[in-house]
Amino acid sequence: MALSQLGHTAKKDKGPRAVGLVELSSDGNARFIPVAIMIDGKFYDAAAYKASPVPMAIWGGTVYEAERTGVSQGLFTVNEALKTGNNWSANGKWVPAGAKPVKKHVETKPNFDEDSGPPKLRHLEGEKSAPSPSGSSTPDTKPPSDAKAPSDTKAPSDSKTPSDSKSPSDAKNQPAPAPPTPPATQTSKPGDDEDAAKPTMAGNTSSNDEDPNRPVLARGKIETLGSTQHPGPSPTGSKAASSTSKSPGAASAKGAAAKPSDKKAGLQLLPAVSDAGGPDPRPYAYDLKSDEEQKFRKKMLVMASDLIVARAKPNDSKPAPTKPPTRPGAARHTPKPPQPTFEDVQFHAYDLSNTNEPVFILSAKAQMPKPPNSASSTDSDLTYYITLVVKEDIYGDLRKLNATVTDTRHLDETPRMELIDAVDADGDGRGELLFREISDAGSVYGIYRAGADQLFPLFEGAR
Repeated sequence: MALSQLGHTAKKDKGPRAVGLVELSSDGNARFIPVAIMIDGKFYDAAAYKASPVPMAIWGGTVYEAERTGVSQGLFTVNEALKTGNNWSANGKWVPAGAKPVKKHVETKPNFDEDSGPPKLRHLEGEKSAPSPSGSSTPDTKPPSDAKAPSDTKAPSDSKTPSDSKSPSDAKNQPAPAPPTPPATQTSKPGDDEDAAKPTMAGNTSSNDEDPNRPVLARGKIETLGSTQHPGPSPTGSKAASSTSKSPGAASAKGAAAKPSDKKAGLQLLPAVSDAGGPDPRPYAYDLKSDEEQKFRKKMLVMASDLIVARAKPNDSKPAPTKPPTRPGAARHTPKPPQPTFEDVQFHAYDLSNTNEPVFILSAKAQMPKPPNSASSTDSDLTYYITLVVKEDIYGDLRKLNATVTDTRHLDETPRMELIDAVDADGDGRGELLFREISDAGSVYGIYRAGADQLFPLFEGAR
C-alpha cells in the first residue's frame, strides 16, 4: 500500500514530555500528581525519574496544560514539591482557561523627604483647625488686622496673658504645642514582596533551573488564553464540552465524553501535559446522536452481562438443580441465567486517531441476584466491576479490545480499571487512554493505546 494512502502521520515527539493529573477541589485549590515522563521515546515513572532529591516532573516553575477530552482547561505552574510516604505531589498556581491575569500590587512608600525631618501639618490661609480632644479649641490661625508678622514674638494687644509683661521669659513659660506624630515609615524594601512570593521547593537545586531538558511548556503567555482558548464546562456538568460539538448527543448526561471525576466529593482529575515542543491539543470527543448512543450502550451492556455471568459462575456455592430428561423429539429449552443489575454506568466515545473510527468505553458496577433457597448470601453481596473497550467493525458489530472484570473479593488479584480521560501521552497527535487501576494495595496509573484488536500498554505504574 502506498504511503500516500495511509494519510499524514504527525512527527512523533521524543520528549521530554511529562504527563500527570491536576486535582481540582470545589474551593478552587489544585495540586499536581505526576504519572509518567517520556525521555527519548521511552516512558518512565514520573515520580521516580531523576528524583535527586525532587523528581524532574515537579521541578519548580514547570508548567502543565490541563485538558478535558483534549480541550485545554487551564495552566498549572509547580511551586512546591511534596512527598507523603512514597507518593510525590506538588502544590502550585492554577489559572483556568480564559481567566484574566491578576495585576500585581506594588506598594509605594510615603512621599516625603526623610532628610527634612518629620512631616509637618500646615493649615491653609483662612482655614480653622478642628477642636482638640480635650474640648478646647485652638485660636484662629488668621492673624488680626493689628497683629504683626508671624515672626514677631509679641502677643497681640487683645490677647489675654497671665501678666502684662511681654518679656521673652514669659513666652517661654507658656506650654509649647506638641509636634505631630510622624507616620510609621516603611522598613521593607520594594523587592521584599517579590522575594517572599518566590516558591520554596523542597530540595531543589540550582542545576534544575539550568537544565535545558526540563519539561517546561511554551505555548504562549497566560494573558493570551482568553483570546485563543475557550473556558471549560462548569464543574457540575456531566460531559466535557468540545469546541466542535454540535450534535444533540453532545448535551446528554451519558454522553461520549463524560467528565472524569474522583470518587471523593468535589474533586476533579484532569490530565495535564508539559512539553516545550509538542503538538497543540485537539478534541478527542466523538459526537453521537441520542439514538445512536443508546444503541451502542445496549449492545455493550449485553456484552458486559455475559462477562459478569461467566465471572459469577465459579463463585456459585450450590450447583444448579438437574432437570428431568425431556421426551424424545421434544425441543429443549435452556433457561436464561440470572442477569446482573447495573449501576453507575458510564459511557464514553473517543475519536483518538482523528480517522472517524470511534473507540467506545463502558464502565459500571453490578450485582448478581440472590439465588433462590440459598442459605448463604456471600456471593450475592459481591459487587462486580467491569470496564469494556470496543470498536465497531465494518459490519456494524462490536469488536472487544479489552475487558476487565473483577469483584470486591478479588481486587488484590485483578484491580478494577477506572477511566480518567484521553490524552496524547507521546506527542504524536493521537490520543491514548489514561486509566487508574485500583486494588486493595492502592492505586496506580496506566496509559494504553487502542489498536485494531487490543489495547497496548505504553506505561503501567508499579504496584
